[in-house]
Amino acid sequence: MTAPGRRSSTFTRLLRHGFTDPSAAERLLDGEELATVRTDPVLLDALGATADPDLALLGLVRLVEAQDGHTEQRELLDTLIAAKPLRDRLLGVLGASAALGDHLARHPLDWQVLVTYEPQDLHPGVAEFERGLAEAADPVALRVAYRRCLLSIAARDVCGTTDLAQTAAELADLATATLRAALAIARAAAPEDAALCRLAVIAMGKCGGHELNYVSDVDVIFVGEAAEGAGADEAKALQAATRLASHLMRICSETTVEGSIWPVDANLRPEGRNGPLVRTMSSHLAYYQRWAKTWEFQALLKARPVAGDLELGETYVSTLSPLVWQVAERDNFVADVQKMRRRVVENIPAAEIERELKLGPGGLRDVEFAVQLLQLVHGRADTSLRSGTTLDALKALAAGGYVGRVDAVQLDEAYRFLRSMEHRIQLFRLRRTHLVPEDEADLRRLGRSLGLRTEPLAALNREWKRHAAVVRRLHEKLFYRPLLDAVAQLAPGESRLSPNAARERLVALGYADPAAALRHLEALASGVSRKAAIQRTLLPVLLGWFADSANPDAGLLNFRKVSDALGKTPWYLRLLRDEGAAAENLARVLSAGRLAPDLLMRAPEAVALLGDGDGGGLETRARAHLEQEILSAVGRADGGEAAVTAARGVRRRELFRTAAIDIVSSYGTDETPANADQGALVDLVGGAISDLTAATLAGTLRAVVRDGWGDRLPTRFAVIGMGRFGGHEMGYGSDADVLFVHEPWEGADEQEAARAANAVVSEMRRLLQISSADPPLPIDADLRPEGKSGPMVRTLKSYEAYYRRWSLVWESQALLRAEPVAGDPELGRRFIELVDPLRYPAEGLGDDAVREIRRLKARMESERMPRGADPTLHAKLGRGGLSDVEWTVQLFQLQHGWAEPGLRTTRTREALAAARAAGLISGEDAEILDEAWVLAGRVRNAVMLVRGRAGDTFPSDGRELAAVGRYLGYGPGHVGDMLDDYRRITRRARAVVDEVFYGAAER
Repeated sequence: MTAPGRRSSTFTRLLRHGFTDPSAAERLLDGEELATVRTDPVLLDALGATADPDLALLGLVRLVEAQDGHTEQRELLDTLIAAKPLRDRLLGVLGASAALGDHLARHPLDWQVLVTYEPQDLHPGVAEFERGLAEAADPVALRVAYRRCLLSIAARDVCGTTDLAQTAAELADLATATLRAALAIARAAAPEDAALCRLAVIAMGKCGGHELNYVSDVDVIFVGEAAEGAGADEAKALQAATRLASHLMRICSETTVEGSIWPVDANLRPEGRNGPLVRTMSSHLAYYQRWAKTWEFQALLKARPVAGDLELGETYVSTLSPLVWQVAERDNFVADVQKMRRRVVENIPAAEIERELKLGPGGLRDVEFAVQLLQLVHGRADTSLRSGTTLDALKALAAGGYVGRVDAVQLDEAYRFLRSMEHRIQLFRLRRTHLVPEDEADLRRLGRSLGLRTEPLAALNREWKRHAAVVRRLHEKLFYRPLLDAVAQLAPGESRLSPNAARERLVALGYADPAAALRHLEALASGVSRKAAIQRTLLPVLLGWFADSANPDAGLLNFRKVSDALGKTPWYLRLLRDEGAAAENLARVLSAGRLAPDLLMRAPEAVALLGDGDGGGLETRARAHLEQEILSAVGRADGGEAAVTAARGVRRRELFRTAAIDIVSSYGTDETPANADQGALVDLVGGAISDLTAATLAGTLRAVVRDGWGDRLPTRFAVIGMGRFGGHEMGYGSDADVLFVHEPWEGADEQEAARAANAVVSEMRRLLQISSADPPLPIDADLRPEGKSGPMVRTLKSYEAYYRRWSLVWESQALLRAEPVAGDPELGRRFIELVDPLRYPAEGLGDDAVREIRRLKARMESERMPRGADPTLHAKLGRGGLSDVEWTVQLFQLQHGWAEPGLRTTRTREALAAARAAGLISGEDAEILDEAWVLAGRVRNAVMLVRGRAGDTFPSDGRELAAVGRYLGYGPGHVGDMLDDYRRITRRARAVVDEVFYGAAER
């Protein structure tokens, strides 16, 4: 016994050999079980070489204790010391797997299985495993025999005798043998069922791909037919086959004292868990021909007959295989696969995503999905790619030039490391998990099991993160980069995609004109210039973002145009390369439609707004800042035309900024999800464009006055915003609805003042619509008194006289949105004081006025709807559209604005909220109207962004309609859902309008 306070030499040696609890280990070594071998240095060295020496020693003591007598113990210990292969295998397993240590303690003679495999018998196949399971006549015996076979696989694995691929293949072969044994047990229990049917078991997933984990669901599909000559009808045969299949699943999945083998999962069958467990061959074929989704064909890549009637199983695979290699021709094929991958990531609990080896970003599924995607695209013509094994398929893709060789090597290495981590995690408890443990002891054992003996925790984390980082960009590396290799100059001997293969890949990505796309890629990526080198780095990522849009061709073409214009500008490529957000923002903007690219092409330097560094511009600017910049630009210009040209240049840039914010927020990015608050985006766009319009008018007014009259006009002058402009609700295609008011200075000549005011209006309208590179700003003054026949500008007194004597109810309604936007602020304020009594009449409207408003609305619906337009899809005048909601809200304002201060606003949504707060409309009805108004506004903005010209109805062109859908948050293939949702939402809104607006006279 060691004296207290002193450490024995054994204690010190145990520490040096990697034991974490030397005191407990010393006690175990001092026990009588190891009395004959405790001093043998070979044993201590062997224990220290294991993943967990403490666990290995404890398992050894338990195994020795479990032997029947002294003779058996002596045989075990003698063999352990004398036979290095056994010692390494046994202690290696005991140090890596507590579950297999438990098995050996329950079945103490099973250690002898580790002696039977000498170097010449390293890799047993299915037949060898079948022999190992042959004596198992019941489920419990099968579990014991399965663990015995598993013990031999694990021993070769932890000793490094087999690599990852060989271990996974052995596990799949053992699963094959186990399924056959389980089916034999099921048939023996029900010979009458076995006689009635043919039953084939098709392995799917990792078992089918010959790359199984230690603990994994074994995915299968069952195919049944009536037995030849049995005289059974098909229905009875399927019932018999279903009973056999169900019994097989129970044998493997149920838990007993020996644990379970693994769950057998048949949910990959047609219709999943809702479909029949067993189908005939013809039923399978009919389903896949008519109903199967893209992912179901992707799953069939790994289909392999493993048990039962192998002839029927081979027929199944050979019959369905041609369908697998046609799936890449489907519309939205790549998008479907990518969407499925994103859905997998989205379903990972937030607390686990950083520890997810399989499903998380940079995990195993990333490699598998990308490899399968490439197989499905190129395997149609190249049969060498049709392997169900991930690493074999990756090797074939590299050999064929579909994946760069360096990329393939790095991904092979990363995949092997991550799968080895997964194996060792599962091996410890033989539990199905893909989560990296958090406990330090578990991490230490895991690191040591992978050969990381120096600081195993730090080394494990470093290697794991390094390999995950390689995988994280796998989609770029595997799918897009070879497209550049196809058009770039490669070193002699390097593989490259053939032109046909490159075109196939572009078609699969959604490019309608792959030949043109290849020309663009060649122009961008060829050569030895710094510009070409940087673009070769950027394009693989950009191509993926373009492919995520409704029009990848336009995105790539627009990128070429921008790059041609700015490619020699040093900051441009540096911005895209170094600022992570800029490149993705640019890709989203260039592929979302026509408006934003058109604005950018007129001044490509505006691409700088897309960055995320200092000076980055994806934030709206306050009206005061806009007005200050425009007025400064006007002040520096020489002459009125030059000044307004400068103002319009600022407007063009700011329109691009607003469109970019809208697009990026609507589409989302890799780092930021799409903005789900559609109302906030409508308000943002409406407010930004209205503020920009006001600032542009202020600058134009300043330029015109300075050019014609110097510092002072002979009259006060103000611009009053009306309609959507005054309501801060302008869209990309909105005109500037205004009224012009002036008031001569005291003592000024009134006729001269009037001439000057009219000249200002005429010149402002001319300068803002001169043909140039900048979009025009039409000024619409049709809401003025007497409409188009009335004077363009009036004095404040003239407005007062007109409104006092001649004003009609529609003019009071129009004035609800009147707000000063430019010019003399005092005059603007006095104009508002003048019109407030008209738009918020004391005691509200009389019944006659309400009837007149309702009559005008009904007339507008019947007369102004364009001929042939679908009233259910017209965003402005259609059922439940903008007009319906706005007239309803404006009626509340006219009736109750005098008493409810909250209704005295030019903004529709604010007024609707105020009506709700005042109890004028129920909360539910208010929400229905608000949702419809927001959606209709988003549709109008979407049409302008996509088509480059204003419109109130959904586009008829398929690509344009899909682009509108993407902007509104609908994925590929869901255009029909978008139209159905629009009709449903606006139909509900119209029902509210019918009750609230057309029934308002009785309220």
